[in-house]
Amino acid sequence: MNRKKLDVFFKYLFGGVSLVSVAALGTILLFVATQGATPFFLPTAPDIRLVTERIPEIAVNGRVYRDHIGFIAVPKDAKSVSARFAGKDGEKVLSFEITPKETPEFTEYEGGTLSNPETFVYTVTYPGSVAGLSQKVHIIMPEPAYSLPAFLTGLDWRPAYNKVYGILPMIIGTLLVSLGAIILGLPVAILCSLFLSEFMPEKPAAVVRSCIEILAGIPSVVYGFFGLMVIVPRVKELFHTPSGNGLFSASLVLAVMILPTVIAIGETSLRAVPLSNREASLALGASRMQTAWFVVLPHAHSGVIAGIILGISRAVGETMAVILVAGNSSQIPRGLGDSVRTLTATIALEMGYAQGRHSEMLFSIGVTLFALILGLNGFILWMRRRTED
Repeated sequence: MNRKKLDVFFKYLFGGVSLVSVAALGTILLFVATQGATPFFLPTAPDIRLVTERIPEIAVNGRVYRDHIGFIAVPKDAKSVSARFAGKDGEKVLSFEITPKETPEFTEYEGGTLSNPETFVYTVTYPGSVAGLSQKVHIIMPEPAYSLPAFLTGLDWRPAYNKVYGILPMIIGTLLVSLGAIILGLPVAILCSLFLSEFMPEKPAAVVRSCIEILAGIPSVVYGFFGLMVIVPRVKELFHTPSGNGLFSASLVLAVMILPTVIAIGETSLRAVPLSNREASLALGASRMQTAWFVVLPHAHSGVIAGIILGISRAVGETMAVILVAGNSSQIPRGLGDSVRTLTATIALEMGYAQGRHSEMLFSIGVTLFALILGLNGFILWMRRRTED
């Protein structure tokens, strides 16, 4: 094949693959952003919904439903709802007015018992023809759009009963756990990088470098299990708490997890510094430590900062290891031994059973996490530009 045609072929092939990749990534981001923004602009449903139990036939506002599966939607323009069905001792009538405050005003449910099992849900229970098989009508009111400030600054997370979605304790928990991992891990990682590149002989350094690469490939759940079995009991003894699962344990596990990434990238960047810079420093009378700290490290700061950014991103976005050792209590920690819950842990723990507004709020947490990582990385890059100026 002609070389020119081959070059053109690969040019269009790589361009097409890149375009598809960008389109797929953009679609994913758009989907997550849309799902995350929905609860702050739209209610959960456009109308009121009724769900029946053990009622084979029911007439709602004059329309008859026989052996209906799923929910019965009440038209938007309806001002009231009237339901009739056959009960144990004759026909039952359930009626209520639709009020502007999203709270139904019940006018008739004779023979039934009204309960409010959870916010925006009302249940009227009637005795069934057989003991223990009661007839029920569930009235599900649409949840209005949620307040974004209440979401970001709320202190309570109770999605199942009260429909309260406040993630401030999770944001603080995520930042504190990540900050702890950075404080504990970054100095060690930078010093290890300097030692490997500047002081350790090549052959032993190659062995250590291979071990670090192996550590980077260990699954996070293994780190979490190690923390649960080794670190958590020691932290329990150290802080004299009922459980060692908490802020310090999570920070320590994450500090260990980010070490391989930061060390590998930092050491590669340090080795890329030209040998002439080292020789010039040594020729001026500087020691090897002074050369490594004041000459080599500043010249490799771009690569080191890239490793720090990747390490911070992994710490903020880590899930499984944090779930195992953090305690997962949605509260603002007041001490190193207190239980915390991160944003990623909330998504992983609740996505399997979340429905409706609860599921949408988990997508909102994902968008918040994405914005948090962008903000932290942007702050680091801004600080780097400031130091360069």
